[in-house]
Amino acid sequence: MFERIVICGVGLIGGSFALALKQAGLVKTVVGIGRRRETLEEARQLGILDEVATDWAVALKGADLLLLAMPVGQMASVMAAAAPHLEAQTLVTDAGSTKTDVFEAVYTHFAHRLANVVPAHPIAGAEKSGPSAACADLYVGKKVVLTPLPENEPTAIERVRAAWAACGAVMSQMSPQDHDRVFAAVSHLPHLLAFGLVHEIQARGNAEQLFSFAASGFRDFTRIAGSHPEMWRDICVANRQALLAELDAYLTELAYLRALLMQGDGKALESLFAEASAARNAWAEKHAK
Repeated sequence: MFERIVICGVGLIGGSFALALKQAGLVKTVVGIGRRRETLEEARQLGILDEVATDWAVALKGADLLLLAMPVGQMASVMAAAAPHLEAQTLVTDAGSTKTDVFEAVYTHFAHRLANVVPAHPIAGAEKSGPSAACADLYVGKKVVLTPLPENEPTAIERVRAAWAACGAVMSQMSPQDHDRVFAAVSHLPHLLAFGLVHEIQARGNAEQLFSFAASGFRDFTRIAGSHPEMWRDICVANRQALLAELDAYLTELAYLRALLMQGDGKALESLFAEASAARNAWAEKHAK
C-alpha cells in the first residue's frame, strides 16, 4: 500500500499508472505536478489525481513513490528540481523510453538517493496522449523493463517491481545499454520511419490526392506517426547512437531491395518477402493478446 504517490507527467503513461493502482486499491492519495496547470486540473477532474501541486517541497512531503513520466528530454531538469525535496523513504521510478541518458541524470542529481531510484520503461505506448487517453488497464499483459542501479536496495527494486506488477504488467530486467540497443531496433526506428514517410508524402504537391487514396496498409504502417512529437524528438536525440546504427542497417536493406527492383528479380523479392512474412507471422502468433 502506498499512502502518497507523486506523478510528474499525468498523460497516458503517468495517468494510467495512477488509475491502475487506484483500481487495485494500492494507493490512497495521488499527487500530480508538471508544466501545465490546465493538464493537471484535467487529470484531477478525470479522477486520476487527488491533489495538484505546483511546488516540489509540497508535492514530495511524505511521498512513498515518485514516478517521472514526462518526456526524457525533461528528466535532468525535473530531477534537479525534485532532488532537494526527496525524503529518505521515497522510492523513485520513471517511464522513460531511453535509459542510458536517464542513468546519467540519476547519478548527477539523485546521487544522495541512489538506493531508492529504480529506473523502468513500460512498453505500453500509444499514438494518443494526455490525461484523457489514460486508462486503468493500459499495462495489463504489457512488458515493463526494470533497469536497476548497482546501488539499489533489493527491497526498493521489489517494491517498484510490485507497483508495476499491480498494474497488470509482465516484468523484465536488463542493463540500460542493452535496453537502448533493443528498443532502437524495435521501437525507435519504426517511429522514425513512420514519421519520415508521412512527412515526405505531405510535402508533395499532390499530397491531398495521395492521402485520399491511402487505405489500410498506409494506416497500419503510419499509425505511430500520430504519436507525441516532443516525446519522440527527445527519444530519438537521446538514443541517437544506437538509432543511427539501426538506421544504417535499414538503409543497407533498402539498398538491397532497390537493387532487386532495378534488376526486376521477382524470385529474390518473393524469397525475401516470404522470409519476412514468416518471421512477422511467427512473432504475431507468439505474442498475440
